[in-house]
Amino acid sequence: MTVPISQSYAVASYVIKQKVSRRKRYPLVLMLEPLFRCNLACAGCGKIQYPSQVIKKHVSLEDCLQAVDDCGAPIVSIAGGEPLMYPFIGELVEALIQRKKYIYLCTNAILLKEKLEAGLFQPSKFLSFSIHMDGLREEHDDSVCRDGVFDIAVEAIREARDRGFRVTTNTTFFEGADPDRMRGFFDEMSGLGVEGMMISPGYSYSKAPDQEHFLRRARTQELFAAALENKKPEWNFNQSPLFLQFLMGKRDYECTPWGNPTYNMYGWQKPCYLLQEGYAETFEELMEETEWKSYGKASGNPKCQDCMVHCGYEATAVDHTFSSLRALKDTAVATIKGKL
Repeated sequence: MTVPISQSYAVASYVIKQKVSRRKRYPLVLMLEPLFRCNLACAGCGKIQYPSQVIKKHVSLEDCLQAVDDCGAPIVSIAGGEPLMYPFIGELVEALIQRKKYIYLCTNAILLKEKLEAGLFQPSKFLSFSIHMDGLREEHDDSVCRDGVFDIAVEAIREARDRGFRVTTNTTFFEGADPDRMRGFFDEMSGLGVEGMMISPGYSYSKAPDQEHFLRRARTQELFAAALENKKPEWNFNQSPLFLQFLMGKRDYECTPWGNPTYNMYGWQKPCYLLQEGYAETFEELMEETEWKSYGKASGNPKCQDCMVHCGYEATAVDHTFSSLRALKDTAVATIKGKL
């Protein structure tokens, strides 16, 4: 099972339309956070540190859908918190499918099997469960600060695949990660039959309890170059091959934070999913009034110097793909040959 051709076509058509319109800044993926509440307390997470009165709240279904309509991105990543704890998650997913949005429901999978057995979701080419898996059993359980979660997630992946759902994984690698263990993780996830894997280096959330294990830029390139060298044909990544080459140090990109705008209970987060420096009331205000030149590596902003996270650079790689025939060819060759 691979990414549906319809999804690839929808994204390509959307990006080409932006290019033809000479639109310099456009969203590719909406990061929708309907709640911050979660059933885990991961050491590297910046969401769990909110006050209890905030954790108890959630965005209304109407406001979620309005944000989706205002943004217009072809892909919606439903994050959190734990989205399966959102009281209107079934209605939200159904409404997004009706809008023909491609959905990545990001979940730690603790509640997934229960929700599937209850019939809350139906298989659709528009819906993929993006399972949070931070490496093999030892690394993952250590990352989420609870034993046994890896095995729960693996069981949920098998259940979802057996029921005909699209399943991907979402993995953050931190300082101390071992390239051989990473390759073993890619083998295991591929053996489970996941559609694709999304990988990213950890970013230093200012609110995260653990600040010692976030990767610096040079270390990121060293780690991913070792892990992705001689990529196996069975490893499918749910990302642009140009972005993976960027992680390996083979390409140099600048951040495009507007490519993955974030909406949550406070509004549109400035400037991105990772930094929290104010909020805009509307999507238009976010795009037009945010001081974008103050962010990204080239800006000199110390908060941005080591960041190589997908939500800042994946959109850059996709935009670059459609910026020249050379980039389009490089993407096609890497995709067809399966080599980075």
